[in-house]
Amino acid sequence: MAKDIGIDLGTANVLINVKGKGIVLNEPSVVAIDISNGRVLAVGSEAYKMVGRTPSNIRAIRPLKDGVIADFDMTEQMLSYFIKKLNVKGFMSKPNILICCPTNTTSIERKAIRQAAEKSGGGNVYLEEEPKVAAIGAGLDIFQPRGSMVIDIGGGTSDIAVISLGDIVVSRSLRIAGDQLNVDIMTYVRKIHSLQIGEHTAEKAKIEIGTVLPDHRSKEMEIRGRDVVNGLPRTITLSSNQIEKALHDTMLSVIDAAKEVLEQTPPELAADIIDRGVILTGGGALLDGTDQLFANHLKVPVTVAETPLDDVAMGTGYLLEHIEKSQSKKTKK
Repeated sequence: MAKDIGIDLGTANVLINVKGKGIVLNEPSVVAIDISNGRVLAVGSEAYKMVGRTPSNIRAIRPLKDGVIADFDMTEQMLSYFIKKLNVKGFMSKPNILICCPTNTTSIERKAIRQAAEKSGGGNVYLEEEPKVAAIGAGLDIFQPRGSMVIDIGGGTSDIAVISLGDIVVSRSLRIAGDQLNVDIMTYVRKIHSLQIGEHTAEKAKIEIGTVLPDHRSKEMEIRGRDVVNGLPRTITLSSNQIEKALHDTMLSVIDAAKEVLEQTPPELAADIIDRGVILTGGGALLDGTDQLFANHLKVPVTVAETPLDDVAMGTGYLLEHIEKSQSKKTKK
């Protein structure tokens, strides 16, 4: 018998939840290919190690960009590899797959996600919106007639939604999130220090010394890169406050979107959110000071989910258990 699987198809990572087993796979969404013959050399963690370090004939690509499929064939190959690795197919049957996507994906983008899942060996493929699944994974009971607000800052997209009675009432999806923050750091270091650094280095700095509040953290880190002027390797020291300056504008864009969602929320649900606050999830929720920054601007309590990186995948597990119920209401689009 095939086991049903839930997939958090993220721009940065793919997480897979197998029904009855929980999260069994968490790997970077990267595929390394040999350009000369198109052969896939590595997928996931192995391919991620190659990013920015490959010879000219090998390319490490991210098949998803801003939460949607940028390279269909590579997405399909990546999913096939992960699904085969899990060995969830039955002798005669294919697993049902539940995949999450950002709230503003177009019907064409949804079709591409569904086709990639079907071609990689899925039976019935269901699509759900990410913030709703993240809210379930974060432990919110979204099926009550109460307003819950979720801000999910992932790798490629930030999804903001107010949910009541099991569905999204108001939402916004921005194609700026963790990846953009890495770019912000790379741009800042180039502009202020005339040093070119790679994505890995920028991400490491964001995680280890980053903050989104001025003077909230006082850590320093040595960063190595290539001097823009003379092309030679050079080392500089970056501080937490410099990272805050680099991330400032992008974080404000997410806050502005959250304000817009609150402005469009029906008054009764807005009253619930004042009582219950906002839940932050996704990798961006782990950035130092994020909850406080949002609370300062939105004027409502903000809490970080217990397992922000796993919430979407955990939510798929819950929905797989209840898929028949939810899908009878919402026939396959």
